[in-house]
Amino acid sequence: MQSPAALGIGGDASPHVMFIPSAGMGHLLPFFRVIAALANHDGVDISVVTVLPTVSAAEADHLAGLFAAFPAVRRVDLHLLPFDDASEFSGHDPFVLRWEALRRSVHLLRPLIAGAPRVSAVVTDVTLASHVIPIAREIRVPCHVLFVSCVTMLSLLAYVPVHLAGDKKAELGPGVGAGDVDIPGVRRIPQSCLPPPLLDLSSLFAKQFVDNGRAITSADGILVNTFEALEPAALAALRDGKVVPGFPPVYAVGPLKPHTSSSPATDDTNKPVGSGSPAAWLDEQPPRSVVYVAFGNRSAVGRDQLREIAAGLEASGCRFLWVLKTTTVDRDDAAELADVLGGGFLERVRQGRRGLVTKAWVDQEALLRHPSVGLFLSHGGWNSVTEAAAAGVPLLAWPRIGDQRVNAAVAASGGAGVWMERWSWDGDGEGRLVSGEEIGRRVKEVMSDAAVRARAARTGEAAAMAVAEGGTSYRSMQAFISKLKAT
Repeated sequence: MQSPAALGIGGDASPHVMFIPSAGMGHLLPFFRVIAALANHDGVDISVVTVLPTVSAAEADHLAGLFAAFPAVRRVDLHLLPFDDASEFSGHDPFVLRWEALRRSVHLLRPLIAGAPRVSAVVTDVTLASHVIPIAREIRVPCHVLFVSCVTMLSLLAYVPVHLAGDKKAELGPGVGAGDVDIPGVRRIPQSCLPPPLLDLSSLFAKQFVDNGRAITSADGILVNTFEALEPAALAALRDGKVVPGFPPVYAVGPLKPHTSSSPATDDTNKPVGSGSPAAWLDEQPPRSVVYVAFGNRSAVGRDQLREIAAGLEASGCRFLWVLKTTTVDRDDAAELADVLGGGFLERVRQGRRGLVTKAWVDQEALLRHPSVGLFLSHGGWNSVTEAAAAGVPLLAWPRIGDQRVNAAVAASGGAGVWMERWSWDGDGEGRLVSGEEIGRRVKEVMSDAAVRARAARTGEAAAMAVAEGGTSYRSMQAFISKLKAT
């Protein structure tokens, strides 16, 4: 039985932090990494709200891995209320629909928070900020937000409500976009770089985005997986009140370290095409000779474009490790590689031993740190950007959805890589295939560019300094923990 002090009944108790993640591995992984950092710190008690059912198998596997690795972390199950998304929001992104389902069930959190042993702080996902922050205020619990993208995107989220309030076009009906957004002290973001749903301010995502942007200014603090050297201007502008006056404290605590070294189990249907496991195959390759290709857990690429990527990788003459995904939700990904890429390509991969293709889950951070990897062809998801930056591996960014064009711009300006601005992305209405010839040429150019490699190496050094004892991110995490303990 817990002691009275541990329960917060008199005496000095450890702070109890309740984490409220949402959905999507891009959102969950930063939560797991912050939870692991705090769980390894003496004097912090942790519970995690687990939303059931999970959207993907990867989410279920990683949640199980988290609780197995940290048995002291308590699990608090939240069962979603029924939500008829098919009739109300037909054709929407499954993860945006999950965020909406969560928002409609979030009132169930009030008794969970109030009934838990002395919750001294809540850390919520940004997608739930507009609903969780008021609940925390009602029960007088400090509420922090874990922002899972870059600080530049955070500044956009905070400033868009201000921008729209001064823009008469925002009063018009469906089909009206946010337009170019000039964020004070940060940068001008053209409409072409905004998340595509912001091109229609009547969309479900746009409504969620604006609601959360308004709410986030009343949070008690914002945790971000970034570091000072990568986004100095955006951090300074938020902290100095240039974007929104009186903005909450921003804790830049990245790049976050992985929460576990193990990967979820995968079945035999996802065995790599090539020679051996990804790590073993990389061991056989020369230093900095391999292009690692992955477009994230939500960025499914169309089959025609996948075949052009395959042709481009062959044309580049470079070795490659390709983690391929054909659907948005992994439970739906039953396609055979031969059907997707063509048997001829896969046979050449097998015979030439110059490449490896897999649909299995991989430990991306470990792969990026392998000495054989010399380039990362990526969608530009923020976790991928920070992992590449930490490893000092150049990023060749090909944004696909959401915040990824903003992320790509930050990666390029911060020295982490280059951005293919002319390559089309999902939802832009262009429908243009990027040819294998163009992909191969650009991959070959960036792989051989010494200046790009040098900039990425310097960014990796800055990332290591940030998280080392006494570094900017180290101090920021310590300041956050001190604030928790003072609550």
